[in-house]
Amino acid sequence: MNPNQEAGQATAGQNKRPPPPFPLTIVTGFLGAGKTSLLNRLLRDPALADTLVIINEFGEIGLDHLLVEKAVGDMLVMTSGCLCCSIRGDLITTLEDALRRRDNGRITPFQRVVIETTGLADPAPVLHTIMYHPYLMLRFRLDGVVTLVDAVNGMATLDAHEEAVKQAAVADRLVLAKTDLLDEAASLRLNDLRTRLASLNPGARLLDAAKGEATANSLLDAGLYDPTRKSPNVQGWLNAEAFPKDAAKSAHHHDRHHHEPHDVNRHDARIRAFCLRHDAPIPPAAFDLFLELLRNAHGPNLLRVKGIAALADDPSRPVVIHGVQHVFHPPARLAAWPDGDHGSRIVFILRDMEPAFVEGLWNAFVGLPAPDRPDGEALVASPLAPAKGGLLA
Repeated sequence: MNPNQEAGQATAGQNKRPPPPFPLTIVTGFLGAGKTSLLNRLLRDPALADTLVIINEFGEIGLDHLLVEKAVGDMLVMTSGCLCCSIRGDLITTLEDALRRRDNGRITPFQRVVIETTGLADPAPVLHTIMYHPYLMLRFRLDGVVTLVDAVNGMATLDAHEEAVKQAAVADRLVLAKTDLLDEAASLRLNDLRTRLASLNPGARLLDAAKGEATANSLLDAGLYDPTRKSPNVQGWLNAEAFPKDAAKSAHHHDRHHHEPHDVNRHDARIRAFCLRHDAPIPPAAFDLFLELLRNAHGPNLLRVKGIAALADDPSRPVVIHGVQHVFHPPARLAAWPDGDHGSRIVFILRDMEPAFVEGLWNAFVGLPAPDRPDGEALVASPLAPAKGGLLA
């Protein structure tokens, strides 16, 4: 084989390599919140010109097909039911088929994917699908979860439906819809809804669609890796500054609201949101066992976990973690710290767990045991400890 042939084959092999992972955004919200209206409006923005939209029409009004065909070039409609555990396999098949058609030139070469779930969907299984499937994890990166909340019926919906609370709790962006439909009395109660959402998920940016705040620019590129930046957008992704400085304050804030008379039956009274902070580098084994113990023993209650940590083996190169319940994305080492704060910061959205419990477990593993509590060595030796081969293995 001559050098020219070898060079040609090498070039062909390089051309077959998959492109960088495509950003994937999940749009969720309870029935009637206005997801389809928002998408129809967003698809007029040139920023979504190369976007593939995957929708589900179970109890929903579909997108304007002509608009989607004109602005996007392709759309996939899933009609087998709600985007939840029951059709998780269908979602995998749909995404794999879309990638295959794109790679073979049978559809417009999309650069972004938006999934619109139904109003009854728990978004966690959709997130698991992207984060846990080896091939999909290679081809997609989670850009963010956008949750719409109906300003007219939002308080009643959160009171009545646990799914609506989970949708708000896991969001990166919260969008208030239909605020322009509120009468004067209801407008006065809008601040109560805003306060409730901020307590439920302090790190999510809250936007008002009727005021034009829910634009493509404000909703897209909400993930860790912003394609317009050379370094990861850790500060924007975590938004740790929005959380109280210690877990006790966060728990007290929740308890204060929980004891209000109208809060007795609220589903979000079970939710705790806080940011764990630690300045000193952490031994990698201790960090891994801490996450594994939480994941194995309390996975269903870890609605979302996002963080950056300094590990003792290489404090100058922090590790980024991201988990949804028991499923964690493989930790990623950054080349350097993205900002001036070199301390570990981990944001937790918990259900039926107290921040003090997580904080106590952390202190034990990093060598700060409390009286009458086991230290990290005792936890590792416990028969309840997870087996070796955790996230950092």
